[in-house]
Amino acid sequence: MKHHVTTTVNGDEVEFLCSTEQTLLDCLRDELDLTGAKEGCGSGDCGACSVLVDGRLVCSCLVLGVEVSGKKIETIEGMAKGDELHPLQRKFLEHAALQCGICTPGVLVAAKSLLEKNPDPTETEVRYWLAGNLCRCTGYDKIIRAVMDAAAEMRGA
Repeated sequence: MKHHVTTTVNGDEVEFLCSTEQTLLDCLRDELDLTGAKEGCGSGDCGACSVLVDGRLVCSCLVLGVEVSGKKIETIEGMAKGDELHPLQRKFLEHAALQCGICTPGVLVAAKSLLEKNPDPTETEVRYWLAGNLCRCTGYDKIIRAVMDAAAEMRGA
């Protein structure tokens, strides 16, 4: 049996049908063609599928699609405004803070969530906040530097 879900994704009201056991990640990718969030582990351990649900950072592989009816979803596809990259996206490019790209969307969404809550984080706070996002390629230092640089730019420092 399919369920009708109406929600807001990246500011747009959307509707889709999903089965009871279908994850939000699968709904985003398969029903809405939003393929930025990736399935890295399927168990909430890697953060590659991170999205915001009503402003809360979640692993979309652990949320059911039927649970998001009436909620506000933000994905990596909503970060840039048209052709204008979000400061975090620009800084990731400037600092070469990405390689294979599997983890990058989740890391960016998580970092955006952090900077919305704390625009002036310490390096330790950034590392703590991003601890749920695993990256096998970059070694994290470039990611941390990019987030710290984006935070400074966004504050006007």
